[in-house]
Amino acid sequence: MNESLVDTDILSFYFKGDSTVVNRFNEYLKHFDVINISIITYYEILGGLKFKKAEKQIKDFEEFVTNNAIIHISEQSARLSGNIYADLRLKGITIGTSDILIAGIAIENELTLITNNEKHFRLINGLTTENWKL
Repeated sequence: MNESLVDTDILSFYFKGDSTVVNRFNEYLKHFDVINISIITYYEILGGLKFKKAEKQIKDFEEFVTNNAIIHISEQSARLSGNIYADLRLKGITIGTSDILIAGIAIENELTLITNNEKHFRLINGLTTENWKL
């Protein structure tokens, strides 16, 4: 098992109590001290919960964050993300900016990206992914 970065969709499944995802989180935590999320995932989850005015879920999410790790964008991950963007655009492929930024963070930190969005992320060279929803 490799150290990983959990994408927004998988974290959403976790908070919804998806048994497969929850079991994978528990298994991962037998090997590693914390769950890693990107600052982009933090923004996406918090923004969605604030929009819904989901106060209890916001509190649960903030508690989760204090017990785990947020990995921030660095100059290097931004550079990697810029390269990913250019490479995909040259191939005529466009994916969301958030996904590109998350991929750059995962690549820089040598983390496996845990995502159910394999359609977008499999297009990115140098990114290792795994799907905990399956």
